[in-house]
Amino acid sequence: MQRLFRRPSAPATPVIQRDTVRLRLDGAEIDVLRVRDPRARRLKLSVDERGARLTLPLRASLAAGERFLHANRQWLQQQLAHFDGDGLLAPPLVPQQPGALPLRGALLPVRWQDGRFTRIDVDAGGACIQLSARAGDASLRRVLREFYEAQMRADIGRWLPGYLPGLPRAPARLRLKVMSSQWGSLAPDGALALDLALALARPPAFEYVLVHELCHLLQANHSPAFWAEVEARFPHWRQERDYLREEGRRLKATLRQLLQP
Repeated sequence: MQRLFRRPSAPATPVIQRDTVRLRLDGAEIDVLRVRDPRARRLKLSVDERGARLTLPLRASLAAGERFLHANRQWLQQQLAHFDGDGLLAPPLVPQQPGALPLRGALLPVRWQDGRFTRIDVDAGGACIQLSARAGDASLRRVLREFYEAQMRADIGRWLPGYLPGLPRAPARLRLKVMSSQWGSLAPDGALALDLALALARPPAFEYVLVHELCHLLQANHSPAFWAEVEARFPHWRQERDYLREEGRRLKATLRQLLQP
């Protein structure tokens, strides 16, 4: 029997739209991320380690957003100066220019070389970055990410065997990625994820995060029993937790500056 009425289709869910708007502040131009978010209820301007962000609700026009942005120029400039003063927005590496590569809580002096392939090596003199003739910014960012991933896997390879005997099983797999707020996570299936910014932290802080997540194989919570497991394996965990609380935003911001265009 042919249906006489059709069930109305569900309305499409509005998607978040992102673009960039240029703004001149104190003689310099900056990029402001403009986000039209269906969940937003009002115009909002915010600043974090990734830069400035203007959020617009669906009903707000682009012109209204521009007026709001210009009306809050002084506040925006003050906030950006605060982040710069804290060292949260580290300058990116510039090929053939003096610079430093953050690694394991230190800044390694960088020297540049021409070569057939783009690669990074660490020796007694610091970091040697070899660039091919065709290497661009994207190639350098890709090699930087691969370098940090390799350094982290080497560290984990040294530390993990010492902790496995006291665990019910090893992590199912390991993923290294850029994380906005967390330092690590352990999925119910045993998959371990760690923040790539840990490559920039001092090694004991990185090792503490690894131990923290491994202990979730024993206690899937943050109960006193969980912290007792951490304490038994890493007695100085409080110092490293405090270090990450103090330095975390700077470390994450530095990584983003190095890896993002």
